[in-house]
Amino acid sequence: MSEAKRVPVGVDPTKPNAARLYNYLLGGKDNYEVDQAAAQRMLLVAPDTRTQAWFSRKFLLGAVKFAAEEGILQFIDVGAGIPISPNVHEVAQEIQPAARVVSIDYDPVVHVHSNALLSGTKGVTTMLADVRRIDELIARLRDEEQIDFAQPVAILIVGVLHFVMDDEHPEQIFDRFLEVMAPGSVLAFTHASTTTQDEFIAQSKTDLVRSSAQAVFRTPDVVASFIEGYEQVEPGLVKVQEWLGDDLPDTNLVLLAAILRPGRRDRQP
Repeated sequence: MSEAKRVPVGVDPTKPNAARLYNYLLGGKDNYEVDQAAAQRMLLVAPDTRTQAWFSRKFLLGAVKFAAEEGILQFIDVGAGIPISPNVHEVAQEIQPAARVVSIDYDPVVHVHSNALLSGTKGVTTMLADVRRIDELIARLRDEEQIDFAQPVAILIVGVLHFVMDDEHPEQIFDRFLEVMAPGSVLAFTHASTTTQDEFIAQSKTDLVRSSAQAVFRTPDVVASFIEGYEQVEPGLVKVQEWLGDDLPDTNLVLLAAILRPGRRDRQP
């Protein structure tokens, strides 16, 4: 079943939602009983899932800090989810006060939350858009949000790509961004790995099928094939813990993470 058929029209209290699940795991309050129940079943299988959610968040904000320290002033947060402080714009603007952030999500309800929480925030705009429609998204970023792809941009795709099904061609997202990114740009992403505990993968397939939180776990080699042509910032494509510091524990849910710079892409058809 194509993920395009799972695009939500409004709140569905009967199915878990990826953004609300993540919000719950981070300690937020913008979630429902169905999200809490699904999260609790995950935590029974893998009690460190909440820890992994915080690792993912720390990687995102660390990537923002890295990009801002590189002098980047334009940030595109794809799959931004429900705002929770510290937000992308807060980290970016602490280093670069003139930084601009476009906060994107494909869920109309998440978009409403974002508008309510971020409305009037200097340098921040929200956009209802779907990264799976990548050509449309890039055109809208240029036309509506005045993103200048001739200048460096930081593209953040954290906790998103494992929700893009194989028949929706996640590799094309990387291809198209690579085509438009100027020198000096960066792209940071995470992706769920097949090295995740088998019981966790089985539980997620049972619990989350046909919801916006339905995920595809991919091998490290497949994820690496998506980013051919990019230059990888050290330590490269590794478990997210390796980006955050020494002596962090392994988790049952394994997320791969990388920060990339634009290089050349010569993908075979």
